[in-house]
Amino acid sequence: MSQPFYFEKMLENPFALDRLELTFRWGSYGLRVLRCHLTSFPPGTMIDFHHHSEFEFHYIPRGKGKVILEETPYPLQEGMLYLTGPGVSHRQEADELEAMDELCLHVDIIKLDVEDEECNPLQGESWGAAWEKSEADACIRQLIELPHMPALDRQEAMKWFLVAYEALHSNQLGQYTIIKQAIVQMLLRTVGAYKSQQHGLNLPSRDMKSYRYQLAVQFISDNFRRPITLEVVSDRVQISSRQLQRIFKEMAGISFSEHLEQTRLKHVCSELLQTSFTLEKIAESNGFASSNYLHYVFKKAYGVTPIQYRERIASLA
Repeated sequence: MSQPFYFEKMLENPFALDRLELTFRWGSYGLRVLRCHLTSFPPGTMIDFHHHSEFEFHYIPRGKGKVILEETPYPLQEGMLYLTGPGVSHRQEADELEAMDELCLHVDIIKLDVEDEECNPLQGESWGAAWEKSEADACIRQLIELPHMPALDRQEAMKWFLVAYEALHSNQLGQYTIIKQAIVQMLLRTVGAYKSQQHGLNLPSRDMKSYRYQLAVQFISDNFRRPITLEVVSDRVQISSRQLQRIFKEMAGISFSEHLEQTRLKHVCSELLQTSFTLEKIAESNGFASSNYLHYVFKKAYGVTPIQYRERIASLA
């Protein structure tokens, strides 16, 4: 019993993706998808020598045949792929007795000018634009350098055709993003089929001390109105309370409790100026156990009581 065809669903409308006007930016390149479809060559079919000005990716999901790249013939069978870059002359032939299916992706890849940058380079790098640029540069450079011969689809690039097809037919929010990601995956995985050993980017690693400090500070900012403790926050950032206490001393020059108190007092000052709430209500809403304790902490920090602070600022208005 023959195995079901993995791309059976695409046979319903094999050229559906060709109807899309799909262009997007990847790093420093503009990608224009010209064709993205499933086609079938009946037994004995021959497509005479031709070439394209864009990149053409060929994947064989079923059947067998032959391709002549420049002047060299290569047998094709299920699970293989080959790339005909700009200007590469090629001829395709299906087996005389067996049909050959082909998933075909035509992509025009355009290097964008510097003035086409969509964002401030420094600002963009902080959000990962530099990583994407480096990855796209490496992929396109390797695509240009790939040998003109078939390879096994070892990283299953062709499966992303079905991902894109199903996203199109889902007609749901996110379909464009999924299709874009599918195209990029085809490019990356095609390179991977030829490169037995690949090296990724040297992605920057975090300064874990600074990272944990930032997480702790953000958690305190989000939850200062609650009865949080050093132990609660250290558990959130997944280190011991002793480590977290040391990080606050090193990064901020104050203890955890001092930072928490300063955060709460800053909001107390704001409420004293902007509302007519009682001291009891302000204490309760900012994580202080009582208005008496808030009175004590506030005077110690600012040299005046909360009510004196409110009256003094009001008199200056």
